[in-house]
Amino acid sequence: MFEHRLSPLLPWPAFRARLAKTAAVGMGLIVLSLAIGMLGYHSLFGLGFADSFMNAAMILGGMGPVAEAKTNGAKIFAGLYALYSGLALISFAGIMLSPVIHRFLHKFHLEAAKESEGDGPERAPRRRR
Repeated sequence: MFEHRLSPLLPWPAFRARLAKTAAVGMGLIVLSLAIGMLGYHSLFGLGFADSFMNAAMILGGMGPVAEAKTNGAKIFAGLYALYSGLALISFAGIMLSPVIHRFLHKFHLEAAKESEGDGPERAPRRRR
């Protein structure tokens, strides 16, 4: 998906396009996760869509539930959705930040390779261990 560590740094327009693509994927996954949570809160808790959205968003954002679960099915859904949301939030952040982190590491590798090329023949030979 990303360029090789020895290839040149991606130009800014292509990097911005990559950043927009990963942001769109991350936001799409957030919307899908909110929709699943809203459906569960609406059907199992008997909440309206505005209250279902608030509960799903609070759980997905890591704040905690607002409505109290009364049935066993609602409690199981709330627990599973909370577990999923904890992992999903970290995963979505990783997806959206991966181009930035890759660009930083790629630039670091290019600078390190450039410095090692400049050492030339006057560099002392390495000893074997």
